[in-house]
Amino acid sequence: MQSQSKAAEINTPSHDRLYRQMRTRIMHGELAPGTPLTLRGLGREFGVSMTPAREAIRRLAAEGALTLSSSGRVTTPELSNERIEELAALRGLLEPELASRALPRAHIALIDRLQVINQTIAEAISKQDPVAYIRTNLEFHRTLYLRAQAPAMLAMTETVWLQLGPTMCALYGRLRRTEPPHNHRSIIASLRAGDEPGLRLAMRTDVTQGLKLLVG
Repeated sequence: MQSQSKAAEINTPSHDRLYRQMRTRIMHGELAPGTPLTLRGLGREFGVSMTPAREAIRRLAAEGALTLSSSGRVTTPELSNERIEELAALRGLLEPELASRALPRAHIALIDRLQVINQTIAEAISKQDPVAYIRTNLEFHRTLYLRAQAPAMLAMTETVWLQLGPTMCALYGRLRRTEPPHNHRSIIASLRAGDEPGLRLAMRTDVTQGLKLLVG
């Protein structure tokens, strides 16, 4: 199985590998807002030529993960308050709906898995590791949303996460967390109880509350 995955990776076009690696890095907040990127720098770091680097940047810019200036300068986005509010509103619309659709399929094994992920979030917080925190927090949400069986809606949500990635890193410093998000416990409790209104409320609060600190 491992040899098959390695073979698949080798056969994947270099621009696609670079795109996926950069997409993950941006979504997880590994790059701060306004971080400059160059074709030459990406090519050197990932061992590719200028052409795949250019194609990867083009795809990421189309998703709003990177900003291209008229002069050709490439940076991670620095979001205005209005843009943050817009993306927070999108999360507040999409993610409660995904959670609601997942609820009928939220079996005990899934809920137990969410508990484990929440513990991993606590470990990231204790280590003051913002990237691990963002990664595991998104894993908590994605694990639940996959049960919604709504791939188009999940893809839209992940595009929002991607655009917010650098900003989420900045938000982490503002939150000064000492324990996992309180709303995660409410989400898990609502899943156990089959409480759809409670689940929607807990999810909406969870995905919008922190972002409001950045525009407050």
